[in-house]
Amino acid sequence: MRETKVTREQALDLLRKYNQEPFHILHGLTVEAVMRWQAEHSGREEEADFWAMAGLLHDVDFEKYPEEHCLKAPELLAEVGAEPELVRAIVCHGYGHRVDVKPEDEMEKFLFACDELTGLIGAAAKMRPSKSCTDMELSSLKKKFKDKRFAAGCSRDVIRNGAEMLGWTLDELMERTLEAMKASESAVNQETAVLTGQEK
Repeated sequence: MRETKVTREQALDLLRKYNQEPFHILHGLTVEAVMRWQAEHSGREEEADFWAMAGLLHDVDFEKYPEEHCLKAPELLAEVGAEPELVRAIVCHGYGHRVDVKPEDEMEKFLFACDELTGLIGAAAKMRPSKSCTDMELSSLKKKFKDKRFAAGCSRDVIRNGAEMLGWTLDELMERTLEAMKASESAVNQETAVLTGQEK
């Protein structure tokens, strides 16, 4: 069983030290919540904190060091004493375009797959009258996925490859990620507002 000694408070402090953009804080919290949901819904409850920590810190180096994304992360993660397993999980989400460290187990593969997909779902949610994913249907998400002009920065190839790595259909990956985001959206938005000083 994988565990981490890094506390959530330490992780949030590290994330905020290197990320000031509200979008990047929101993304970290979103992927954290999605990773925790997946752990809890796939019989990995005892590793949920580890999965969530990898999600929270996966882009810790992205805002300040975009050209060294996934390469700079180990140095920053050393500041909080992150375990080698946690560092590896975070680094390998950049497999194929940043690093050649390949995701090996379900947790690493899911982080690789859901990272880009959460971005696509978030962008699609902003276009809805509700500004929320809670009323989004899978069919609507699939239409956005097929429209290559929409959220063009979200790599469809990475999402497809992630589903393939997991041995899932694309629909299954989308459905799980969407459900996880629906379940956590309100809490994630609220915490993002508090952390970025935007609470009303």
